[in-house]
Amino acid sequence: MQLRTLGPRGPQISSLGLGCMGMSEFYGAHDDAESIRLIRHALDAGLDFLDTADIYGPHTNEVLVGKAIQGRRDEVFLATKFGIVRDPNDVAKRGVNGRPDYVREACDASLKRLGVDHIDLYYQHRVDPDTPIEDTVGAMAGLVQAGKVRFVGLSEPSAATIERAHVVHPITAVQSEYSLWTRDPEDGILQICEKLGIGFVPYSPLGRGFLTGAIKSPDDFDDDDYRKHSPRFEGENFAKNLKLVDKVRELAAGKGCTPAQLALAWVLAQGAHIVPIPGTKRIKYLDENLGALDVVLDEADLAAIDEVFPRDVAAGTRYHASMMSLLRG
Repeated sequence: MQLRTLGPRGPQISSLGLGCMGMSEFYGAHDDAESIRLIRHALDAGLDFLDTADIYGPHTNEVLVGKAIQGRRDEVFLATKFGIVRDPNDVAKRGVNGRPDYVREACDASLKRLGVDHIDLYYQHRVDPDTPIEDTVGAMAGLVQAGKVRFVGLSEPSAATIERAHVVHPITAVQSEYSLWTRDPEDGILQICEKLGIGFVPYSPLGRGFLTGAIKSPDDFDDDDYRKHSPRFEGENFAKNLKLVDKVRELAAGKGCTPAQLALAWVLAQGAHIVPIPGTKRIKYLDENLGALDVVLDEADLAAIDEVFPRDVAAGTRYHASMMSLLRG
């Protein structure tokens, strides 16, 4: 397994991680037994970076990951997140809580569900606009001092928030969506991470599965798959984005790899401090993703990819307005 370091002072982990969210929610039907086999297969292959969050399920994904790593805790670099709160009367509604008392409460709950005595990387899932980041990160620093957390991270923060947080306690990793069709982090986030020696963890590096080329129609989604009602997967946006994927498929054929491997290799090529966490529910797709580590893109390849998939070319926003408002806090 190839290894990377989350920033010059961060931990050394597998160059590719595994996003576990879809094993429990958001992407249609799931099978816990198959997901446990997949996670253990990943560990067998040397992939040690697992990513979950308390909101996934909610809560059930942490329980699933905990079962999968039972007896193998020392093989795992375990990341989870807190901060997004779901309305118990309407799980589609979201709020954000970064108050210090909630930080401590959420961490204890995650530790219990995961069945572990510490979390390797603990992220604030979204920045709370009503709580100073200094207060939230201060509470996270207290968790480090208590031995409950090893490293601290932020998900979808602004560059200014990263700088303010880093003064309070070293930020080891920043997680944001980043892929060929979501290049927002290039507007200052990647730069501030490199400047401060912070690792960058792209989620949805395969465009929520779209860049794999496996999705041909909106009818491919189950009724409970949230992508069915996501802007980039709706109406004219779907048709426009599908044409982009056709171009990725052509480039991948020229490199002798799959579209998914090309898309992941592109993300990996953007910096040595970048460790993407593609999610999957199938072992065959995990193995395919790992194959991206053997795909080498030279300057000509990167230029060709940029030409057919330039910045801001994807049709539609990443989320609907309510979720977009939680980004770059």
